[in-house]
Amino acid sequence: MSGYTMEPATPWEISPRVLPPSDQWSPAFAVPAPVCRFENFLGAERAAALLEYAIAREEEFAQGTVLDPLTGQVSRKGRDSLVLPVSSEVFSSHLADCLPLVQDVIGSRAALTRSLTVLTAHGEGGHFGIHTDASRVRDVSTAVSAVYYLHRTPRGFGGGQLRLYDTVVRDGRARPAESYRTVEPDHDTIVFFPAGAFHEVVPSTCPSGRFQDFRFTLTTWISGEEPAPGTPDPAAPRIWQWLADAAEGTRPLHDLTEDHDGARPVPLPRPGPRTRLGFPETSGGPGA
Repeated sequence: MSGYTMEPATPWEISPRVLPPSDQWSPAFAVPAPVCRFENFLGAERAAALLEYAIAREEEFAQGTVLDPLTGQVSRKGRDSLVLPVSSEVFSSHLADCLPLVQDVIGSRAALTRSLTVLTAHGEGGHFGIHTDASRVRDVSTAVSAVYYLHRTPRGFGGGQLRLYDTVVRDGRARPAESYRTVEPDHDTIVFFPAGAFHEVVPSTCPSGRFQDFRFTLTTWISGEEPAPGTPDPAAPRIWQWLADAAEGTRPLHDLTEDHDGARPVPLPRPGPRTRLGFPETSGGPGA
């Protein structure tokens, strides 16, 4: 039983002296990017095997690059990480099986048909400054980015969190906000978000300096067919349109013949009748 005496409330008027009338309603508002995260994505056995695969190929990793959207030049500015282009039928099947559920959660309606994947490794000082994935996909207004995390237990590194920035919209124009959400790089977890969302990887530390103690990821960009120029999808959720608008300045001006880290696109398999997570295939996902 409550310790407070229940008495009828008396309504009060807040006078214009306290809250003067406004001439117009024109606030800027911050919209969080939709995100979907799964734990135990591959399972202990597959995750352990994939981690050992990555560690065993230390000599095959190369320095990760970025692409200047204006000049098209490849550089390492704002990024310190190692990359190895890869593909995997098993991993692609897991992506395809959960993608209908992911699209329901994050509000994507596009038909996504192909993926591009690299293994990454972050050691002492490893980071990736604020960016979008517009240089990785055909249509940033529909594509989905996925980051799958791997590391030894206990962790041999610190930091390395993903910051997923909100989008500020004012007078119909969008730009990245200063506010963000943080995703921890936990082993055998994966996070999905729109490729147009601004994000960064904060600097990591690795006291031992050993490659096996680095922060590893499988980073994948999932996209569809080439969009018609200048014809945004009117059925796309408004947040996806805002994200694409804010990311437009990071899109390369010139058509790319290949990925700047050497990754190659592969067809995404159709999802099975039931996903490995035990959810039925949704009617609005690819392959419906």
